[in-house]
Amino acid sequence: MNKKEEFKLIDGVFSASDAEQVLTKLFNYKIDYHNREDFSNHIRFNKDIEHSKKRISELIETKEAIQKLLFDAKANKLNLVINSTIAISIE
Repeated sequence: MNKKEEFKLIDGVFSASDAEQVLTKLFNYKIDYHNREDFSNHIRFNKDIEHSKKRISELIETKEAIQKLLFDAKANKLNLVINSTIAISIE
């Protein structure tokens, strides 16, 4: 059974301040999730956490790039159009 669905996560026009709140919280949650998951898996199962470490690094880099974009938008008093979807596949 192969099935794929998409759901809107974020869809709208945001002030730079509102966009900063939404995106910062989203990225912080994902980073915190991986940190907690790493700690739990390492302590309980002695699992390799390299994948999560790499993902955390990617998320931090993306968050920093977004923060630069938001800084520019704030400085120029611009709004941001943000669209994000979640694609889920069942295989």
